[in-house]
Formats: sequence, C-alpha cells, structure tokens
Amino acid sequence: MVDSQYYLPNDIGISALDCGEAFRLLSPQEKMYAHNLSRAAWYGGLAVLLQTSPESANIFVLLQRIFRKQTPAQLEQVATAAGLSSEEYQAFLVYAAGLYANMGNYKSFGDTKFIPNLPKDKLKALVWASQAFQEQPSAMEALWDSCSGLLYSLEDRQKQLGLGDKGITTYFSGNCCLEDAELAQKFLDSKKLSAYNTRLFKKDNGGKACYEVRLASAVQKVFLTPTFDLFVLLTIISQTYAANENQRKMLEEYQRSFTLGSVDAHKEGSRYWIKDKGPIVESYIGFIESYRDPFGSRGEFEGFVAVVNKAMSERFAKLVGSAEVLLPELPWPREFEKDTFLKPDFTSLDVLTFAGSGIPAGINIPNYDDIRQSEGFKNVSLGNVLAVAYATQKEKLTFLKEEDKDLFIKWKGPSFEVQVGLHELLGHGSGKLFVQDDQGKFNFDESKVVNPETGEPVSSWYRGSETWDSKFSTIASSYEECRAECVGLYLCLNKQALSIFGHDEQDAEDVVYVNWLSMVRAGLLGLEFYTPESKSWRQAHMQARFVILRVLLEAGEGLVGLEEVTGQDGKPDARITLDRSKIHTVGKNAIHRFLCKLQVFKSTADVDGGRALYDGYSTVSDSGAYNFLRLRETVLLRKEARKMFVQANTRVSGDSVELVEYEGSAAGLIRSFTERFQEDAEQLETNLLELNKRDATCWC
Repeated sequence: MVDSQYYLPNDIGISALDCGEAFRLLSPQEKMYAHNLSRAAWYGGLAVLLQTSPESANIFVLLQRIFRKQTPAQLEQVATAAGLSSEEYQAFLVYAAGLYANMGNYKSFGDTKFIPNLPKDKLKALVWASQAFQEQPSAMEALWDSCSGLLYSLEDRQKQLGLGDKGITTYFSGNCCLEDAELAQKFLDSKKLSAYNTRLFKKDNGGKACYEVRLASAVQKVFLTPTFDLFVLLTIISQTYAANENQRKMLEEYQRSFTLGSVDAHKEGSRYWIKDKGPIVESYIGFIESYRDPFGSRGEFEGFVAVVNKAMSERFAKLVGSAEVLLPELPWPREFEKDTFLKPDFTSLDVLTFAGSGIPAGINIPNYDDIRQSEGFKNVSLGNVLAVAYATQKEKLTFLKEEDKDLFIKWKGPSFEVQVGLHELLGHGSGKLFVQDDQGKFNFDESKVVNPETGEPVSSWYRGSETWDSKFSTIASSYEECRAECVGLYLCLNKQALSIFGHDEQDAEDVVYVNWLSMVRAGLLGLEFYTPESKSWRQAHMQARFVILRVLLEAGEGLVGLEEVTGQDGKPDARITLDRSKIHTVGKNAIHRFLCKLQVFKSTADVDGGRALYDGYSTVSDSGAYNFLRLRETVLLRKEARKMFVQANTRVSGDSVELVEYEGSAAGLIRSFTERFQEDAEQLETNLLELNKRDATCWC
C-alpha cells in the first residue's frame, strides 16, 4: 500500500475558473492583448517542468502525445480493453490532470511527489495500447523508458523537493549541498547579480570544484530555449495591442530580460508595470516566487493575465485610501515603517490565464526589495479563484466543533477576502529595511533609531547588494508569509478595516471570529506539510500558519484549545477551539508582541535572532503540552486534497478572439492542455525532450 499522501484521490475537487463574463466585456484590442500575453505565459510556463524534477518534462510529453491522438473519452475504451478497471482509468486521468495543474510531478503546494494510483504494469499496458504508441512504437517506448522509473519511485530522497540528501531539485545539480548554495550566493552578491533567474551546476575540474551559474535567456541557448524564443516573440507581438506607453515599455524591457537573461531589465519592466495604474487587462510575467528553491533565492517562472472586476476593486481602493490610517496601528515604532506609503494599485481580478505550478488567491509584487521600498508595488486579489478555492462541504470540514461549522461555512469566504486584502496590502506592503548602500549612506538615522526589543541602538542592517532573500535565504519566504498573516489577523480587529469590506456590528464580529478560527485550524492542517524524517517544512504558508498556532497556544488563558479525541468512525481525531471573547485581548496582545519581533529582526537584518525565533516556533515534536507528531498522523488520516483548476484557452478566429472553456473535471483539464499547444506541438515536445536530455547527467 502506498501512503495516500503520495497520490491524488479519484474524487479530488476540480473546478473551472469562470472568466467568461469578464472576457466578453473586453474590447477587441483588449482581447487580442490578453490573447497574446496568455500565449506568452503558457509557453514560458513550460520552463516550470524543467525547474521541478528531472522527469517532469518527459512525463508531460508522454501524456501530451497520448492525449493529442485520443481524447480521454476515446481512450477509455482502450483502457478497458487493456484490462484497466474504471477506477484505475480514473486514477490515470487524475494523475495526468495533476501533472498538468502542478506543471510537474510534485505538488505545487507542499512539494510532495505524487505518483499514479494504479499499478505500473496497468499504466504500461495502457500506454502500449494507445494510438500514439501504435503509430510510433519505438519513440513511445523510449519515452516510457526515460521516465517510468522515476515516475513511480518513492525512495526517501524522491518523496519531496529539497537540496542535497533532503530531496530533489533542478535548481541545483545533484552534487550540490547547502554549503555550495551559500558560497554561490556570496559570489552573486559580490558581483551584484540576482539569483532569481539562475540555476547552479557544480562540476569537477581536475579535482577542483567549478561552479556554473546558468541564466534563463534566449540568446545564450543554455537553459530554456528554443521554447523561450517563441515566448519572447509573443511578448513582442503583445506590444502591438498594448493600451498605453507604460505597457509598451514594460513589454520591451521584458523582451530584453528574457532575451539576454537580465534581471535588471525585468526590474525596469516592473517599474513601468507599477506605473500602469488601473489597466483593464492586468498581467505580470517572469521568474517571480522563490518558494520552491530549497535555498530561497531562485524564482519559479509564472505568468498571469487577468481582467479587472470593477465592483470588488472599489473596496480594495478604499482599503488603499485608508492605509495611512491603518499602518500606524501596527505594533512597531514609526522608524521601522517605510518613510512614505506609496499607494499601490489594488484590484480584484478574474484570472484568464495563470501559467506556473499553482494559482494563489492574492499577490503582492514585484518581489524586488529596492523597488518595493522606494518606488512601490501592486496588489491583486484573484476573485474567481477565491470563489471556488475555499468552498467547503460541511461533512468534509475537519477538526471543528459542530456548532462552529455552519458559521465557518457562512463566513469563510468573506473572512478570507478580508485576510487576503490586509495580508497583501498592509502585510507585504509594510515595514522598512534598514540599508547602508555601497557609498556608506544610510536610509535611517543609525545614531537615533532604537531596537524596541533590546532598548539599545540598532546595530545591524543590510549592506550594499544584500537583500531580504539573500540574507534570510531558507526561512525568508515562510517568515515573510507569517509576518503578513499576522498583520491580517491584527488589523482585521479594526472596525474601520472591516467596514470597508461591508462588515459591521455582529457580522463584523463573526468575520473576525471565523478569520482567527480559520487561521488556527490552518495551523493544525499545516502539519501535513512537515516531513519528520528531515525535520523540514515543504510549504511556506502552512509553516507560517503552524507558527501562528503555536504563538496563540502559548498565549494561554484558554484562548485556543487543542485536544486529541476519537472520531465517530472510531479513528483518531482532533478538535480545535477558539474563545471569541478573548480574541481582542489575549489574542491581540500575543500577535502584537510576536509581530513586533518579526518586524524588528527583518528590518535590522538580524538573521540569527530571526532564525532562532522562527525555527523555535516551527519545531514539531512529540514532547511538551501537545504531541504534534501524533497530531500530524491524525491530520494525514483526515486530509482533503487541494483543488485543481481548469483554465480556458483563447484562439484567434478571423479578426476576433474567442474564449474556449472546458468542464471542471480531469478530462476537461487534460483537454485544455492538449488544445493549448496544438499549432506546434511536435516541435515543442522535441525541444522539451532535447533540453531535458542535455542536463540528464547532472542530477545523479
């Protein structure tokens, strides 16, 4: 029996992202702009296959070749004749849908490997019986041989992403360890180079270690081309349909960035993107989030295209307008806040395209510290994702009291909308980094600013080209998500913030209660994403929520209760409770103290202090008041698989652009991908296989 965490269940939730009405309201020019940017995002997004695991690209090509010849419905008869049961064939479809949705065979949320939930010989029989195999038997057999071993492998190192002996990564060659990553980071910092669009390969040069830093670029033809050439071409075409000069210049800089592998060009494009206020069609593209780099410095490729939801965006605009009133409420001294709050765009968007390994509910970008600190940023809330991602059936709602469940279901959506808004705008958008530049100039008065935790003058800061990611590396992503989540919890207690979202009086109190209850429950659920064998966390947000649960349990006074119980099915269960009468007192005070510490360590570049604090609360053990290792087993026993999303395609028909939508099912998700790359499928697949083969010897 395979542990259930390593396969996707046949009844996994799969929902179509609805953007039909939003797309219909676009002008012909806006539709053409959205279409070309979407194509660029999808082609660029294929890079994620190469960033995930050595076998992901080959599995993708295997599936594409099978489903290009036969639809899931047509293949079902073949599967039956090959000896697969209906459950086994559904398991194959779910696996394929999961591979497409995660752009690889590791979960984008949690970094755990997933394998097909059917015997290997049954899957092989299906591949051999497929029309694709009948037409090209030698090529398909070679493709199967190249990936079938790793496709099913669950050796310890194969079970999760990680560096060295802790897991699999293609951001580093297989012979790299943490010390190599640290050495390379110091080198890049000394040369004022960003690691965002790089991978690191260690080679032996006559007994001496030699490091190769590879940049993602079309010109050098090392990392991602020739697929990237087409992606660059599509960004050029998009310029024709841009709505204004900022969009045109933004795309010009992106073109330069992806052609030459220049992060500086991408930063320049991001500056134009920030200036493009309130566009009808919003987009961002590049190597963005560093969650999946085990060292925390390299960005995974993503590209999104979305349409503004004007009604919901009005609420977020009001929140932006109130930011200068709400920011002083945060628990750190004024000197630890940015000198000026640069009012960003904050819009609610309906996603048309989100290419990458997963789709978030909200985003605060760009991630470049120097731009965010002094020039600004944008926030987006992805409305059609929120609408379907967090819908929950009562019978599947775990670890809550029965009397909490109806209230939770009623207010989960509205409370999460509040949390996302506060988290993105005033969480990620707040706080100052103390910096001394290369000329010795400080962005703060080092003789006067006092550390509130010690009462002494600030004694550490960022120097030169050091950044938050490069300094805090392995904990940077989760630590920052924790800080933003705490800001959301803290400021949702503010009546003005709640009123902006239309919640007053008793409704407002219910929103607060469910938001806090949701957070402590999420902290318990987070244990699914902890690996005891390596004592490591696999998901930044869920580690952050577990840390917050620990902080609130530590606050005591009956604020949060957590007990192990026996479920109605006779199996281990757990119950988490929250005393709503103590949220504004005990809860607020606990988050106040913890949030101030998080910000002070971040502002002052105090890596040792920050790591000690964060690692301490991240510890999962079987000792103390709560046996978290045993609770983890209970969480795994009762976990619900994360939903997958089916996205539409766009296609040009004459002078207009059409939206092609698919049903919310595994078959619909598969069809969306096979139809996404129809025009040049064979060449594209050949390119992916060549690129993957080039580095095959580097992962051993």
